[in-house]
Amino acid sequence: MGLGVGRSAVKRRSLSRTAAAAVVAVGLVLTGACGGDEGGASGSEGDDLTVGVLLPGGGASRFGQFDRPLIEKRLKELCPGCPAATVAATAEPAVQRQQLDAMITRGVDVLIVAAVDPKALRSSVEAADRAGIPVVAYDRLAQGPISGYVTFDGETVGRLQGEALLKAMGPEADGGQIVMMNGATTDPNAGWYKRGALSVLEGKVKIGKSYDTVGWRPENAYVNMSGAISALGANAIDGVLAANDSLAGAVVSAFGASGVRPPPPVTGQDADLAAVRRIVAGDQYMTVYKPFEPAADAAAEMAVALGRGESVDRIATGTVDSPTDQDIPAVLLPSVPVTAGNIEETLVKDGMYTIAQICTPKLRSACEKAGLSP
Repeated sequence: MGLGVGRSAVKRRSLSRTAAAAVVAVGLVLTGACGGDEGGASGSEGDDLTVGVLLPGGGASRFGQFDRPLIEKRLKELCPGCPAATVAATAEPAVQRQQLDAMITRGVDVLIVAAVDPKALRSSVEAADRAGIPVVAYDRLAQGPISGYVTFDGETVGRLQGEALLKAMGPEADGGQIVMMNGATTDPNAGWYKRGALSVLEGKVKIGKSYDTVGWRPENAYVNMSGAISALGANAIDGVLAANDSLAGAVVSAFGASGVRPPPPVTGQDADLAAVRRIVAGDQYMTVYKPFEPAADAAAEMAVALGRGESVDRIATGTVDSPTDQDIPAVLLPSVPVTAGNIEETLVKDGMYTIAQICTPKLRSACEKAGLSP
């Protein structure tokens, strides 16, 4: 059903539970005897459960900073005796396929996978299915037989970005010209974000240029933004809808190289520390904060349940369709827009960052202006 799984593909259940440029991929393999848990899915004593986790980013990316340790933490809570072994690899689709295939050969019981390229990973997901290994898709919906999916409501993310951009543009939002720096067409989420943004932008602003950024790579976004500045004129661009913070950073750099400081309003997503600092400095208008702990918890709970042969229906909040599968049990989580005005009540309050981490000596004055003080 096309590239992504947009709002029309989402079937929500009436339950009370609410539910970026990759540089390094991280694989976690947890093996051991599973004990009890503190609510949610759990293994019983005597279970021999092996969970493989593949993420498309490590190091300073959100996947390395937040998703990985949170998933590992929850898995350890669900399976206290599970020691972790870590394998790192570059975030290339072919490498991730090899890594997933190696986990199948190793005989893992269940996989949590955030695909580098959802389409390219299809053959490996199908191989896992043939081997009787369920796959939980995390953040990005891989093609092939998927047993569960955990993500944030992508169209809502795009809508939040579009609404924030219009607000930041002020009077210029009435017929002003923007550039859209979208994600990779190989990532279904990118389609969600774009549709959500367009739902509020179309008919209100002129989209001078729109780019689908190959591989979500900042260097590609920089080239595209530089081209847009040359074609449209730096002073003729009233705002930029950047799909995530890595792309936003490249956009800001391109404006800086063209002598435009500060740049026009730029959106983002993921609440990367560098982006939060840019927001404080006035170089980026907003980001979308996606509380990662609920996502990590849900993915771990789905994985443990599936590994024990249990249904994930009690965990899922609805179902989604992919281009290759239908009625996938899914947890769709809400997101929060963050600007300079609510950093403390969102990111700091939730423990993502401390004020000391955000407010470097260079940003001291800007932090005081934003109400951020130790």
